[in-house]
Amino acid sequence: MTPTFKDDNGFARRDVTLANWRTAPYSRWAFHNLRSLVPTAEISCASTEREVALESGHLLATKIKTDVEGVDTIRGMLEHAHTNGFVVMREGRVVCEYYAPHSDVNDRHIVFSVSKSLTAIVSGILEAEGVIDPDHPVTDYLPEAKGSVYGDCTYRDVLDMRVSLDFEEAYLDPKGAFARYRRAMLWNPPEPGEQPENLADFLLTLQKADRPHGGPFYYASPNSDLLGVIIDRVTGRPFPELMSELLWRPMGAKNDAYVAVDAIGTARTAGGICVTARDLARVGEMLRQGGRVDGRPVVSAAWIDDMAANGDRDAWQAGRNVDLPNGRYRSQWYQSGEADGAFCAIGIHGQWLYVDPSTATVIVKLSSQPDPLGDETNQDSFGFFRTICQLAF
Repeated sequence: MTPTFKDDNGFARRDVTLANWRTAPYSRWAFHNLRSLVPTAEISCASTEREVALESGHLLATKIKTDVEGVDTIRGMLEHAHTNGFVVMREGRVVCEYYAPHSDVNDRHIVFSVSKSLTAIVSGILEAEGVIDPDHPVTDYLPEAKGSVYGDCTYRDVLDMRVSLDFEEAYLDPKGAFARYRRAMLWNPPEPGEQPENLADFLLTLQKADRPHGGPFYYASPNSDLLGVIIDRVTGRPFPELMSELLWRPMGAKNDAYVAVDAIGTARTAGGICVTARDLARVGEMLRQGGRVDGRPVVSAAWIDDMAANGDRDAWQAGRNVDLPNGRYRSQWYQSGEADGAFCAIGIHGQWLYVDPSTATVIVKLSSQPDPLGDETNQDSFGFFRTICQLAF
């Protein structure tokens, strides 16, 4: 699919650079066109099918209660939250949809850390095949990790973000370790005179903090990139090829996806996957259906049950997380901890895949929210999703 650039963006294509692509207003275009900025690899579907968006104008005008002053409709909430694409599925059927003027139903959009959750599904499929055992040490799969933070932790510690990592997820710091991390993945311009690193080499420079592994939940994206490096190593195949074969094709995706890669082709599995909103909703529906699509197994039901039920609440609480006060985290997925059994995948700048089994609802929201974290917006989004799940479509 050829990248598009619409005149109504208010800026020229030449104005979008590695230095500004994650900032407004450039992100409105860049988040749909990552492959125009960095190297990528294709994640192919079985057969591409151009989709047509559902006409939802009457539904988007539905009055709802929100905590945002002056916002009282679905459309108003979506516009307030800088939404590019929005899909609601009920019982596996698309019942409401929205795309911003600069977006389209067939646009692939970067999902940032929702990529972590997609990567974990691939890992779960390999686990069911006996290729990976989460209880094994990382060094069983990656011997060169000895001497790094990953030298004495388990694969499960990595999956559940319980690695004792001396690293801060400082998205707005232009000089620290996180900026160096982004340069290794080719997401930031290189520093003058700096010796370039690849992603795997960067990961193995990270060191342990002054606490044991397996303690509090500590969110750190390098963990999820390490999963991709290990998956490549144990299978001897590149991650994009595996995701296509194990997940994207069997799931029935209608559009090819793609993923950012570093200078030597290592996939950026922590945050570089780009998909359509509808295909991401299909992932959620597949999980809601116990890992099956049209009766065919794609992901182990046992893995889904474990992901949805077995996160450590004490570890979550010790991590001082406020967005989900009763929450848990397991296998790169968030659980609400509420009676509805909702679970979700979340990415910076407002990317969401939200699944509520109690109402058979799947919600996808892809956005270009200017603030990468936007904790206040997160709280608004949780309330909004719960409201949507209770509507009669």
